Amino acid sequence: MTTDSTASWTAAFRSAVASPHETIELVELRGFTDQTLRQIIRLDGGGSALRIRLTNRYGKEPLRIGGAHLARRTQGSGIETGSDTAVRFGGAEEFTVPVGEEAISDPVHGTFTAGDELALTLWLPDDTGLSTYSLVPLRTGYTVPGNALTAPTLDGTEGLEELATRHFISGADVLAPTGTRIAVAFGDSWFEGNGTTNDTDQRFPDLLNNRLRAAGNTGWVVNQGLSANRLLTDEVGEHALARLDRDALDIPGVTHVLIHFGLNDLGIPGQEAYPEPAPIPTAADLIAGLTTLADRIHAAGLTATVTTVGPYKDTVYEGYSTPEGLAVAREVNDWIRGTDSPFDHYADFAAAVADPADPDRIHDDYDSGDGLHVNDAGAKALADSVDLATLKI
Repeated sequence: MTTDSTASWTAAFRSAVASPHETIELVELRGFTDQTLRQIIRLDGGGSALRIRLTNRYGKEPLRIGGAHLARRTQGSGIETGSDTAVRFGGAEEFTVPVGEEAISDPVHGTFTAGDELALTLWLPDDTGLSTYSLVPLRTGYTVPGNALTAPTLDGTEGLEELATRHFISGADVLAPTGTRIAVAFGDSWFEGNGTTNDTDQRFPDLLNNRLRAAGNTGWVVNQGLSANRLLTDEVGEHALARLDRDALDIPGVTHVLIHFGLNDLGIPGQEAYPEPAPIPTAADLIAGLTTLADRIHAAGLTATVTTVGPYKDTVYEGYSTPEGLAVAREVNDWIRGTDSPFDHYADFAAAVADPADPDRIHDDYDSGDGLHVNDAGAKALADSVDLATLKI
């Protein structure tokens, strides 16, 4: 086994979480009682051991876990039974995550590599209350009644539910060679992957990781995108300036932070107020917020890369796209591309997926169908827009 002097805990998977107690509700909010919850995570990097992070950050009741098991996933909700192992927290198989806190498991030793698909199964005997969750994980989860911790598959079980949201999981770390460098994709739905194909790993960070591996890089990118998240205003999730430390700067192994914010600051006010108009941030407001992000990233000794605000004209979400908002986005993007930006580098997302005949809208080839999010081809165009030399991981 790798010794502590040659290996360090490094983030290998992340899932940004939101509170179920917000005013804006974009998905069905739920809790669990006397149920088994099996969810799939895919590692962005590997190492000689792994530890799981569970969160009760926004829960209003202590979260009792009757047991947790980790196994390699086969297909659907199926697992390789020979790989199934109990995951202990502080030596215990049964444990409680206090309100507002996170729990980190004891190490699970073994060989873990980038691309490994792991099934984490939780037995939840009590009423959890509404759960801390991730909006658009693009990984189907499964829940069944009762205790099915070690079941080889949940498929076909009476009462099986498939879940589009992820619950209680905030990440996984691996014991990687000391000095492994990683980037955190810290942003909104354009990072989380909304619009790409479910269960296929076609999000921007996934495809950027493919490029990094093909180029021989030993580091990787973890995804801290949160759909509908904003730079300056809470909901959905805490705004970027509030969650920066927890979701980016404090991530073990981080050396680079990638940023994409601004769309929801400009679009959500009008969408929420529709058909009435609503005030939106000015370009100066967004530039000030982005500058603060850059300054805090630099103060932490990290490299900061910003992406231009993606196009969104003619989105199907009524009230989201306005002439005023599009004008602000253009002004912010001009600043990002100019010499006054405090960021170390930028990737031109807007140019990568825009319709050349109408640069405020997504090109038809890259549009997921809603005019706001890119499809798989669009996510590849975003990944291809990043100069790998700027990451150096």
